[in-house]
Amino acid sequence: ENILHYTDTIQPSPRVAMAKDPLAEAGFYFDELNKLRVLEPDVSQKTSELKEECKEFVDKIVQFQNIVGGLIELVDELAKEAETEKMKAIGARNLLKSVAKQREAQQQQLQALIAEKKMQLERYRIEYEALSKVESEQNEFIDQFILQK
Repeated sequence: ENILHYTDTIQPSPRVAMAKDPLAEAGFYFDELNKLRVLEPDVSQKTSELKEECKEFVDKIVQFQNIVGGLIELVDELAKEAETEKMKAIGARNLLKSVAKQREAQQQQLQALIAEKKMQLERYRIEYEALSKVESEQNEFIDQFILQK
């Protein structure tokens, strides 16, 4: 029974190790646990190292994606807050413009009312002067009438 199984552990004899390894020439190697392998130990070790580096790289990429995702969420939240504040500012500006227009309209109404009252005052002054003149004439007529008696 000279058949080797993949799971069999083989201890090479010192005589075989010194001579050219016929298993190595056939593409079979022993690992550190003396198990028969198809890959050379260097290739197997480099493959394991590459696998570990790839795992670390993937972990770092996942961590980076998490950080970027958090940053994107934060930026989105800040953008929403900025948009809300922008809308508040636009509303306040429109309200201010509205108040300014209302004040301007109110000022124009008051100026029109002042002009109307000034005209009324002028009419009353003219009427007062006319009535004062009539009163004076009537007082003079009364005085003359009394003196004539």
